[in-house]
Amino acid sequence: MNIEDFREYCLSKAGVTEELPFGDNTLVFKVGGKIFALTDINEFASINLKCDPVKAIELREQFEEVKPGYHMDKKHWNTISTKGSIPDLVLKDWIDQSYNLVYAKLTRAQKLNINIQDEPPIGLLS
Repeated sequence: MNIEDFREYCLSKAGVTEELPFGDNTLVFKVGGKIFALTDINEFASINLKCDPVKAIELREQFEEVKPGYHMDKKHWNTISTKGSIPDLVLKDWIDQSYNLVYAKLTRAQKLNINIQDEPPIGLLS
């Protein structure tokens, strides 16, 4: 996966915004104002993704490319090398899981706002 594919995939999800809150090098993707993915925009050597704590440990044991989250809560975040042999479909699944974990913690109002902005109600389009 390259940086363009990563960015496009993250932005394809409902309610996602991209920001550079940590400086010009760190590209951050958020849903409902909460981070679910980030990477170094210049090197794209790795990505940080949120992960269920039990699954995070399993992935670290199974894949040498998966390490505890760099500069993140090591219990809930993994850093995944983009230079390894992990297939794009697996990376996309992990991005989905990260997004879903963060989305699930949003308030009902935040979720409704995301759905309203991204999916027009049926019957209002002529």
